Amino acid sequence: MLEYLKKNFFSNLLIIIIIFSLDRISKFYVIFKSETNLSSSLYTSKFLNINLIWNEGIAFGLLSFDEKFYYNILTIIIILITLIIMFLMIRAKRMEKISYSFIIGGSFGNITDRLYYSAVPDFIDIYINNFHWFIFNVADIFITLGIISLISIEVLNKKIEK
Repeated sequence: MLEYLKKNFFSNLLIIIIIFSLDRISKFYVIFKSETNLSSSLYTSKFLNINLIWNEGIAFGLLSFDEKFYYNILTIIIILITLIIMFLMIRAKRMEKISYSFIIGGSFGNITDRLYYSAVPDFIDIYINNFHWFIFNVADIFITLGIISLISIEVLNKKIEK
């Protein structure tokens, strides 16, 4: 039993580290390119722009604040929620653990930015014609995938119970 827990722990830790690393590398690259190009617009195509913006709010720029007090409170709340998710991951089953690992890996990436830059660099802009989705980053992708996965697991479990 202890061996299973160790293996499970290290595989989930590896997922978190990989997601965190992918997020950090992508953000460092985009920030570096925007500084060397002297422009926040790095790539443009029919459906995708790579355009650096600094998000001081939560997911997709929601709840952006000019005042640092509210920004700091929001950051503390995000850290507390991440700690709760870590606790939930410890108690979860296999597929749920992977979903929580996705959320935690992405959350660690965005928390690091909030603490280091006082904002989160977002740069992926997907659009069709004049409809632009919110600009996001790699961490946001994994957080979203983790949440969708958890919802799917819950829906499937409810269907199995019936």
